[in-house]
Amino acid sequence: MKVRVDRELCIGVGNCVAFAPTVFEFDEENKATVLDPSSVDDDILLEAAESCPENAIIVEDDEGRLLYP
Repeated sequence: MKVRVDRELCIGVGNCVAFAPTVFEFDEENKATVLDPSSVDDDILLEAAESCPENAIIVEDDEGRLLYP
């Protein structure tokens, strides 16, 4: 899976970091950044994305098809 964060939408709530701390962390602007999406299974990755109140986490499969949002 491919994961990215739309920095304009991210408001730094931190749900993604709580769900998947090996995948997401905050930078100096309190915005989520992606570390290692392969460090968790796909279900946890999707849960982390779905937990974002701003839908700032974009998840695609390996062929580039949008899985979330």
